[in-house]
Amino acid sequence: MEEIAFTMQLRPGVQAEYQRRHDEIWPELTAALHEAGIREYSIYLNPATDTLFAVQRRLPEHTADQLPSLPIMQRWWAYMADLMLTNPDNSPVVTPLERVFYQA
Repeated sequence: MEEIAFTMQLRPGVQAEYQRRHDEIWPELTAALHEAGIREYSIYLNPATDTLFAVQRRLPEHTADQLPSLPIMQRWWAYMADLMLTNPDNSPVVTPLERVFYQA
């Protein structure tokens, strides 16, 4: 299993709405993530800074790099764009993180 971690940034004052939208995540999006080989996806919030910390565990043969081309992913990004810092295509601004420690 491959594991990646990254941060994203919420706009001020939208924490509750971000949570609500994820509580009602679209089944089609969940299916697309699973079909792309993502087996676990957690997002944590630092409420003091509005920073999101995300971790994905995905299969070695994942196709996650193809997710941005899917209409469901583009619709989700457009739906979430008012809550987050985004790129021109509405994808969230993502800062990849490097693992510096691991204990199994």
